[in-house]
Amino acid sequence: MTHSPLTLPSSTDASTWGEWVRARSSEELDRARELVDLLRTDPPAEAVEVLRVWDRAGGHLRGVSAIGSVIGNVHPSPEVRVIADAAEQDADKLATEWSLDSTLYEVFAGLDGSGLDPIAARLLDKVRKDFRRSGVDKDDETRSRITAIRDRLTELDQEFSRITRDDVRSIRVAPERLAGLPEDWIEAHPAEGDGLVTVTTDYPDAIPVRMFAHDQDVRRQIQTAFLQRGWPAAEPLLEEMFAIRQEPATLVGYPDWPSYDADVKMIGSGAAIPEFIDKIVAAAEEPMRADLAVLLERYRQDYPDATEIPLHDSFYYQELVRQDQYDVDGQRVRTYFRFPLVRQGLLDVTGRLFGLRYEPVDVPVWHDEVAVYDVFSTAADADGGSLGRIYLDLHPREGKYKHAAQFTLTNGVAGEQLPEGVLVCNFSRGLMEHDHVTTLFHEFGHLLHHVLGGHGDWYRFAGVATEWDFVEAQSQMLEEWAWDPAVLRSFATDDAGEAIPDALVEAMRRSDDYGKGIYARTQMFYAAMSYRFHADEARRVAGEEVASLTDRMIELQGRYGALPYLEDTHMFASFGHLGGYSSAYYTYMWSLVIAKDMFSAFSTEDLFDPEVAGRYRDRVLARGGEADAADLVADFLGRPFSFDSYAAWLAR
Repeated sequence: MTHSPLTLPSSTDASTWGEWVRARSSEELDRARELVDLLRTDPPAEAVEVLRVWDRAGGHLRGVSAIGSVIGNVHPSPEVRVIADAAEQDADKLATEWSLDSTLYEVFAGLDGSGLDPIAARLLDKVRKDFRRSGVDKDDETRSRITAIRDRLTELDQEFSRITRDDVRSIRVAPERLAGLPEDWIEAHPAEGDGLVTVTTDYPDAIPVRMFAHDQDVRRQIQTAFLQRGWPAAEPLLEEMFAIRQEPATLVGYPDWPSYDADVKMIGSGAAIPEFIDKIVAAAEEPMRADLAVLLERYRQDYPDATEIPLHDSFYYQELVRQDQYDVDGQRVRTYFRFPLVRQGLLDVTGRLFGLRYEPVDVPVWHDEVAVYDVFSTAADADGGSLGRIYLDLHPREGKYKHAAQFTLTNGVAGEQLPEGVLVCNFSRGLMEHDHVTTLFHEFGHLLHHVLGGHGDWYRFAGVATEWDFVEAQSQMLEEWAWDPAVLRSFATDDAGEAIPDALVEAMRRSDDYGKGIYARTQMFYAAMSYRFHADEARRVAGEEVASLTDRMIELQGRYGALPYLEDTHMFASFGHLGGYSSAYYTYMWSLVIAKDMFSAFSTEDLFDPEVAGRYRDRVLARGGEADAADLVADFLGRPFSFDSYAAWLAR
């Protein structure tokens, strides 16, 4: 019988939450240890049962990591966040201990897998590879060193996350210097006692200022503050992180960290990363030049002698280009996207697309703005039981994770545990930019993957447990529904209740095509930085002199980026993907190539075609990590994925 959803503390008291996190973590760690002790002392006779014990132990362990990660990033209390971080550290330490336990390794190395079904056999292969990659076959001294490195990496990653989460910068300006901002934004930012307005680097503050403020110096100030977040505190942490990632990679036989990391991804090898980056750079060269020419032409109307567009002016002038050439006024567009209607529209659209129903539930949460829904199937043969639970935490607050991401609360396995996921974003409570609407659809794609993929037999393959350079594809594809006129008409209405006009949506789509070259090259700058920061460590170890992180960032921006460096900024210091994604930020563009190809299976005349949507749901989302990503995509498309759809989209 499927367990009930997790019950969170009913009290908002920080001490109650702290004790709950400690108790839950301790209980789950004890269960995990008991199961692993069984494998050491009296393993089951059947191979599938050995795997089941290991998988369930891993499920308990990952449950602790999940609680630690999500509560450590969303709870309003700093004390609770510290306790949650400690729980995640405990889980990571135990995972490291297991991975370097030669007795456990021998259990799996000697296991006869000849009678296993294909998915269980896949699990056995994964477990054996995990052990080998961990360094379990090394001597005691080496394994001790690897343990110390992994423990330190957990600490560094958490500290880097704290810095990027907590470092909110601000500027203070006179109200008249905010001319051009939307009326609702102005009303939400009254002048304080000294007559000045505070503008923070949180998204709902900073993005409208970059897009709409007429005052160039205000745009420069907020963009500079935004790109100074995390610096200088994060720089030594990142330097140490990159250095000690390199060491365990070489200890287990890889030339560098990117090679180690890529070995379990679709791309396959570290050397393939710069090759892929260069491929995208070449494909985006002409689109980027065309975008920049249009942008510079408009910029020269105000600055006749300009030879390039400063970064802090680029958002404002791209908005002017869209107004002038595509008749798309961002301030008019946002009047159709009121947050409550967008959130409900998202649920209605994805419910119709995938045969789901979302039922709001009144349960304890960590903040009163969090909305909770149980998810049900509307299929005629559904058993009526819940498929999982989702938590939507979508507005900014102090101490909360600053970007947009889906966090696991519990992983799901059929008959044992319902999947539960948390969507963490930082959107306006009022009107939204359409870019944020697409972001909401994108992140909800992760949440759907987590819930729909949480009904298999193994925790290891639950939800988004695919190769890491595939996990963005499902989310990127769902963005397409946020661009369809008929879809938007269903929830995008202004104050008078009038739906967004089809002509405006079509113009928005055309204007979105403008800037794709700039976007692609900017993404490749980020990907190159992610890769090169790590690859440089191999050169450093070999005795070569390498540049500082800031100097390397500036050099890579000049080589790959579309827009120039903004003086006295250090964007890498708040680039949170250097933590979880490490050297693999290329995955966003790699996934986009696949997303564009998968979307080609849908007809733009009927984005809700039940046959295509059902096939995608069942063969990609619901499978989780039960097969290689390339095979899941081929099963859905009826052929291997290709670069063609992406190339056509970029050139359009």
